[in-house]
Amino acid sequence: MINKILPLTMLLTVAALFSCKQMQKANNHTNHPVVSHTEWSKNANIYEVNIRQYTQEGTFRAFEKHIPRLKDMGVDILWLMPIHPIGAKNRKGSMGSHYSVQDYLKVNPDYGTLEDFKHLVDAAHKAGMHLIIDWVANHTAFDHPWTISNKDWYVLNEKGEPKPPVDDWTDVADLNYDKPEMRQEMIDALKFWIQQANIDGYRCDVADMVPTSFWNEAKAALDSLGKPIFMLAEAENPELHPQAFDMNYAWELHHIMNDICKGNKNAKAIDEYYAEKAKRFTPSVYRMNFTSNHDENSWNGTEYERMKSAEAVRCMGVFAATVPGMLLIYNGQEDSLARRLKFFDKDAMRWGHFPLGTYYKTLLTTKKNNPALWNGDFGGELKRIHTDKDEKIYAFSRTKGDHSVIIILNMSPDNQEVKITVPEINAEVHEIFSKEKVNLSTGKDYSLHAWEYRVYEK
Repeated sequence: MINKILPLTMLLTVAALFSCKQMQKANNHTNHPVVSHTEWSKNANIYEVNIRQYTQEGTFRAFEKHIPRLKDMGVDILWLMPIHPIGAKNRKGSMGSHYSVQDYLKVNPDYGTLEDFKHLVDAAHKAGMHLIIDWVANHTAFDHPWTISNKDWYVLNEKGEPKPPVDDWTDVADLNYDKPEMRQEMIDALKFWIQQANIDGYRCDVADMVPTSFWNEAKAALDSLGKPIFMLAEAENPELHPQAFDMNYAWELHHIMNDICKGNKNAKAIDEYYAEKAKRFTPSVYRMNFTSNHDENSWNGTEYERMKSAEAVRCMGVFAATVPGMLLIYNGQEDSLARRLKFFDKDAMRWGHFPLGTYYKTLLTTKKNNPALWNGDFGGELKRIHTDKDEKIYAFSRTKGDHSVIIILNMSPDNQEVKITVPEINAEVHEIFSKEKVNLSTGKDYSLHAWEYRVYEK
């Protein structure tokens, strides 16, 4: 979460603090057991929804009309940004941050009623989809009832008043996880939405700023309800996974994608990442891959700003969808969302004709049906296919049982000529976008335009 406007230097400082803390906690992964994943998540993708901006009405009922379209596109998991009432005290902008929660047990009246929300969850389930909601456990709004009834549940300043967790986060008050009573109230609130609305899990905001011991305790309590629950951590910390979380953010890989598109790095940076940094996590941990999300879009620029061209965006989208991990699609990327959505004010989507709808449907359908692309160790291991142009061409294969994929990406703004042979794939394969059929075991010469991609499957 970034629920504020931070100077660049402060953003870098906060990011560095998180990164240092994560690196101190885990150099290389150990053979700890990992959380048992829900069966339905093994080949799933995830789609982030900003209810406020998704429609002119900005309501649950208005968004519900999009479920058939998203289902047809192949979306599996809907992630709704926080649905709770937003604090008025110290509010930023005209409507405030979604992440300034005034009451954990209510829905934002701007979005509708609790019954409207339940209706949306039921509609998602009837469509064969799952739905999780954003949970802000690290802090509350300054006018949350706890700030009056239980002030000692907060981190207090020298005047004995609740204070922000970060100086610029002036609209939220930092919770004190040394208080067992507060922890229990938070767990009860998490249980409430599963019991009352039948949701399927949580995306947990700034999860690394909350003690891992709390998340372990909370997940055990949720599991006791008897329903499979999916947990996504906004973090990149291996310690969160043995007991609590299914998936985390592949932040570092995301930044490498941006840097390649800007010309600051080349495709060999991906080799370095998989050789070192990615090994901090066991293969069972799901990594969430993305080219955009609400923070990136609002604060760091649209994917078209960060990646410089529509061609590069599509190339990196294919990469994110086919390397190990679960693909995230953010709120309108299928409609070529090329503007920064306002964070604290109304800024409704202006829907067009979904020019990338078929592109995403092809990727999501392929992932769903080909076990080589499934999540975690349900899918196949990434095996790099080396060429004489490894700094420009990122090629790899993944195989699971009798199923294989071969991905060839020109990660450069220049046309490239390259020959690729994949002797272990001794069979005819087809390209998922063009339907071209080839046999890669005999070798093939490729002429790839700038940022062009090929996805072959067997």
